[in-house]
Amino acid sequence: MLNSCTFHGRFAADPELRTTQSGISTTSFCLAVDRNAVGQDGKRPTDWIDFVAWRKTAEHICRYFHRGSEAVVHARCQTRSYQDKNGNNRKAVEFVVDDIDFCGSKQSNQPEAVDDGGTNPPAAYRNQQ
Repeated sequence: MLNSCTFHGRFAADPELRTTQSGISTTSFCLAVDRNAVGQDGKRPTDWIDFVAWRKTAEHICRYFHRGSEAVVHARCQTRSYQDKNGNNRKAVEFVVDDIDFCGSKQSNQPEAVDDGGTNPPAAYRNQQ
């Protein structure tokens, strides 16, 4: 059996390094990933995909990637169950980063305003622009 996903996209916001109570480094980030199909308007729809990374991978991401950076992310899909604050059972789907590669030119990985071609990013990312 195989659980492997590969995505090519741009960072929607700067990743921030956090540390768990047990001292493990982690970061969460969102990539704007264009679909292959072109819509009737001539544009490619964009998916906003959330990722989580741990330990050295998280530290590497926070050190070298920023909003607008183009990357290829190799991840695995994980599900987990939890109870929300109202006691309802919920299920979360996460993409856990196994590896990340730089993509594009060195110049494109410099901080700057980048038009990622996406439409309707999640509200959390619209406010950071």
